[in-house]
This record gives sequence, structure tokens and C-alpha cells, in this order.
Amino acid sequence: PQIVREVSVPANGTLLIDKPLRSGQQVYARGGDVVVTAIVSFGAEVIADGNVHVYAPLRGKAIAGARGNTEARIFSTCMEAQLVAIAGIYRTNEVPLPEPVLGKPAQVRLDGKKIAIDAIP
Repeated sequence: PQIVREVSVPANGTLLIDKPLRSGQQVYARGGDVVVTAIVSFGAEVIADGNVHVYAPLRGKAIAGARGNTEARIFSTCMEAQLVAIAGIYRTNEVPLPEPVLGKPAQVRLDGKKIAIDAIP
């Protein structure tokens, strides 16, 4: 994939992306969280050493805890992810998302060594 930006996270610990991420584009928030306020298209990647927040449809790949943080989480207001991963443990869309979270607000976390996806009320 084309790396759009790989930057050290600002002092507040959060990288803000306010433009759509298209297929083949990748953003990596080294050392912190990333907040995306635009669509993450199928084939795009959002990676953070901390948490990933997407306040728009998440259709691409979201990778939180890229350097092994098992407490990291992924949040989206419209969960349709191609792949979600936390600290190297992943789930692809080959196993369809559960109906209560598909296209809805959801969070992804680790439950032991498994990915758990929960609706956000």
C-alpha cells in the first residue's frame, strides 16, 4: 500500500486525519492514537500503536496496538471493516460481522487471545 503519512504523534498523543482514505493508502500513528473523521475505504489501512477511532464508515483495515498494546481498541460509528487487528490478533471479513454491529457503532477489543466486537449503544 501507498503510505500517505507516517508521522510521530503530536504531543497530545493523537493524530487527526480529516480526509478520506482511499484503497491503497495507509496512515500510521507511531506512538499514539489516530482519529479519522472521514471514510476509510475498502483497501485503505489505519494503523496506530494506541487506539483507532473512525467517526465515519470503516470499510478498510484498522490495526490498533501495532506494537503489542493488548489494551488498545478500535472504535467506529459504522463498522464494516475488511480487517480488524489488535496487538497482532486479527479478524477478517471472511467471517461476517455479527448483525448487531454490522454498519453500526461498535468497538473492537481483545478478550484474552480473541477479538471481541461489541455494539456501542
